[in-house]
Amino acid sequence: MMHNETGREILRTKPRINTKTIDLDELRELPRGSLGREYVTFIDYYGYSPDGRRHVKYVDDPELAYVMQRYRELHDFTHTLLQMPTNVYGEIIVKQFEAAQTGFPLCVLGGVFAPLSLSLREQIEMATIYTPWALRNGLMGTFFMNVCFEKHLTESVEVLRKKLNIIKPPTGSLDNDIWKVN
Repeated sequence: MMHNETGREILRTKPRINTKTIDLDELRELPRGSLGREYVTFIDYYGYSPDGRRHVKYVDDPELAYVMQRYRELHDFTHTLLQMPTNVYGEIIVKQFEAAQTGFPLCVLGGVFAPLSLSLREQIEMATIYTPWALRNGLMGTFFMNVCFEKHLTESVEVLRKKLNIIKPPTGSLDNDIWKVN
């Protein structure tokens, strides 16, 4: 994050994502397709709250603790931009994306070993469709930790994806979840 202007600004100002900093009712009034509206639709659909992320413990360095907290707080924005549900399949894909972006051991382990819990058909689909897509987006897309998503809430998800070099999700078995509802 220190090698990026926005990343440095995020580290300097340490913005948080919670209901004290984001007005969810205001997001519900935004146009469909905007990041804010899609984000609040996602968290409403699953019954989540931006206040639901646990605070980081056991990290002595305050800056590293903030980076880990920020990572946690961005997770639902990652789901929103990747259009991934929170079922096991969707979480694996998000972990693969995050592994390519961050290299965090937990993400790498989850992205590599969690697919073994899937059926053979799902493993094949994961390996041939979703994993290459997640890794491509993670490696070629803008580093999400350097994005101040709070400043893009009114922006179209499609426009933001283009700016961040994120390709829309491929067609596969995840096509019938929340993203077909709105």
